Amino acid sequence: MSECTHDCSNCSENCSEKKSFIEKPHEKSKIKKVIGVVSGKGGVGKSLVTGLLAVQTARKGYKTAILDADITGPSIPKMFGIKEKATGDETGLYPVESKTGVKIMSLNLLLENDDDPVVWRGPVIAGAVKQFWTDVIWDEVDYMFVDMPPGTGDVPLTVFQSIPVDGIVIVSTPQELVSMIVSKAVKMADLMKIPVYGVVENMSYVKCPDCGKEINLFGESHAEEMASKYGLNVIGRLPLDPKVASACDKGLIELTSVPAIDIKYED
Repeated sequence: MSECTHDCSNCSENCSEKKSFIEKPHEKSKIKKVIGVVSGKGGVGKSLVTGLLAVQTARKGYKTAILDADITGPSIPKMFGIKEKATGDETGLYPVESKTGVKIMSLNLLLENDDDPVVWRGPVIAGAVKQFWTDVIWDEVDYMFVDMPPGTGDVPLTVFQSIPVDGIVIVSTPQELVSMIVSKAVKMADLMKIPVYGVVENMSYVKCPDCGKEINLFGESHAEEMASKYGLNVIGRLPLDPKVASACDKGLIELTSVPAIDIKYED
């Protein structure tokens, strides 16, 4: 038997050391459901989908939160127009609430300046994400959305191993190249035994402002074909909408018209 690294995900031995790496949230937190928003690459609109899901969920009357795990590229606070910093005491850290009550924790809420770069190595970044789960006093949350960094590296692995993720939403775009990237996300979820709720295709089309015709700027959609290959559903097709982009830039995502994303909510 080789030396035990205590990483049981790749271990074939039936040893007594096998254990769960799931961390408990802060003792004052009560979080019912955790949904990760993932993609295999950057630039597909994962943070946008996270924000829209949170807004949609809050409008349905659920207590909603966002854990921004995209440490080196946090954009959630700007999207929600949050300028104040997170606070804390000897008990723990407190998330900042948006205008409509969405609780948010992001590294940008802890940095002195929003544009300060985060020049950290992977294990340090992964540790910060874990602390957002264990040290933040979230109070009562019905749905927490985790905005994941792109790829299948340290941070996604830390989230999947440390946080009890109930399922993930995969974000894609119409380009054929993305189908390969999506397959990596699906296979990682399968490896970690985490359900995939469905695929959201972002930048799916542009609607002509004059005639209303849908124009496929990036070619024909491959979302249905790609999803069916893995037995998944397409739960949303989001257009390129200048109004939504402008609202996000101005911190007004909560006031925009939110395209429907067909998540199955549970009370």
